[in-house]
Amino acid sequence: MTEQRNQRPQRPLDTLGQANNSPVLIKLKDEKEISGILQSFDMHINLVLNDAEELENGEVLRRLGTILIRGDNIVYISPSP
Repeated sequence: MTEQRNQRPQRPLDTLGQANNSPVLIKLKDEKEISGILQSFDMHINLVLNDAEELENGEVLRRLGTILIRGDNIVYISPSP
């Protein structure tokens, strides 16, 4: 517990970097949800996902493959548990 208090808070890009090459769930402004493997990102939170899929009610609606998502369209990014 003491260790956690002494650790410096991470910046959002540091936290996102820890999710690199890991599954993520992305919610877009148009209410779409995309899941995939986070390949890379930049300072504008533009993302490249591999094995991306569009989801509807938790079910795969269609497979998208490798995609680029513009950061302006993102509501949230959630690392998969």
